[in-house]
Amino acid sequence: MSTVTTLGVTGMTCSHCVASVTEEVEKVAGVENVSIELHDGGTSEVSVFSDEPLDEKALRDAVDEAGYAVESVDVQQDALAAQYAEQAPGKQAAHDDATTSDAAATSFATRTADLRDPSV
Repeated sequence: MSTVTTLGVTGMTCSHCVASVTEEVEKVAGVENVSIELHDGGTSEVSVFSDEPLDEKALRDAVDEAGYAVESVDVQQDALAAQYAEQAPGKQAAHDDATTSDAAATSFATRTADLRDPSV
């Protein structure tokens, strides 16, 4: 099962901040990957990827060790399945559009062939 824990972290302003938080959070047991969306002067989004839910206190302590504060925590279990479910309607619509487009192209090709061959 994939889990994404999103931490709202305040006080981060630069790439050094990102590196510091990443380094500390990666030390937490079970962390596989860390991705940070920096919002200078606001609440940055720290996404922590793992197979199982992580110890929230350990994550908070890691961010604190880097010198920043956790404002919020959101845990999404089975994140990969949730992402696929969220993307499914868009993918289906794109498939439907492509199918309609293929049918239109075939129809156009047939009409073009009819114009070239007067016996048809």
